[in-house]
Amino acid sequence: MPGTLRKPLILFVDDDPHFLGSVGRSLRNLRGEWDLIFVDGVDQAIDIARGKPPDVVVSDYSMPIKSGFDLVRALHAIPVVQDAHIIIVTGGTDETAKRRALDLGATDLLSKPVSREDLIARIRSSLRLKEYQDTIRKHNEQLEQCVRERTRELELSRLDIIWRLAKAGEYRDEETGNHIIRVGHYSRTLSERLGLPSDLTQRIFLGAPLHDIGKIGVPDNILLKPGKLNPDERAVMEKHCEIGAKILAEAPIGLNRYLTCLGLTSEQSTGVSINPLLQIAVSIAMGHHERWDGGGYPRGLRGEAIPLECRIVAAADTYDALRSKRPYKPRYTKEQSLDIIRQTGNAQFDPQVLAALEDSIDEIEIFHSSYSDHES
Repeated sequence: MPGTLRKPLILFVDDDPHFLGSVGRSLRNLRGEWDLIFVDGVDQAIDIARGKPPDVVVSDYSMPIKSGFDLVRALHAIPVVQDAHIIIVTGGTDETAKRRALDLGATDLLSKPVSREDLIARIRSSLRLKEYQDTIRKHNEQLEQCVRERTRELELSRLDIIWRLAKAGEYRDEETGNHIIRVGHYSRTLSERLGLPSDLTQRIFLGAPLHDIGKIGVPDNILLKPGKLNPDERAVMEKHCEIGAKILAEAPIGLNRYLTCLGLTSEQSTGVSINPLLQIAVSIAMGHHERWDGGGYPRGLRGEAIPLECRIVAAADTYDALRSKRPYKPRYTKEQSLDIIRQTGNAQFDPQVLAALEDSIDEIEIFHSSYSDHES
């Protein structure tokens, strides 16, 4: 067959040795074109098919112990043999057997007595059809591989843009360094500890670094102030949550016109309405400063009204802020940071998230060391 180095393999199955011998003799001159194997039972045929998948199987349907119908079912259950064409040989007047054979997945029928010319014609027809099907299957596999590669490229491009956007939010705050990397890893660790689904855990991991993107909109004199902020400055700083959510949620002016030039619509773009990652990122940007007791900002949400991803990132962000040097505070040790978090306890954090933080603190500290600002 084109595209293969081996000859097509034809497997004959019949409990009548005289029939098999007759077929073997009548097809002797075709052995240079086909490989022919003859067996007298279903189990032997299945063993051969597993080791050397046939292209065409010609089987009698009426055999003792296991019938040709059993063979059809067994072959369809073997992945490497699923594409083989199966010709069932039936009694000439047994219409019920013919219908059943086709219902089970046989691709052709022959009636006994079988003429040499008819048998060869049916086998050649099955081989041609299988060749076409194999060509289509291989073409589809190549297309699927191209789609996977292209999808992977687009995903990597999107993640690269997300990463650079996250870095832009921290770029002006030089003391934070690898803060966004650490918060992403801490958040994934907490999500896994809480038993969240892997797809949600991955979105939180990728969305967490964007939590402070809204700092882009905070003036330098407030963002970089070494001392404590006054009430007015604090109010401006707190706006970074809404600014970040707005950056991530709103389509830029002119986007639709730009997409039209690319032959796309806004629904086909990475809009928040259809992009689970952006949905998570918007939620985190807006809600990572909410408190369990309702005393947080910007919306004063309480308890489970705060999205879980926000509760997770809030704990991760706070712990890393305590473990990092800032213009307004020194770097605290692991023990000091945990003590401070315990003091606020359930007033600020979801108790389950707080427990997950304590339980996974050793793993979190590994990420803290691996992405230390001193090593960046």
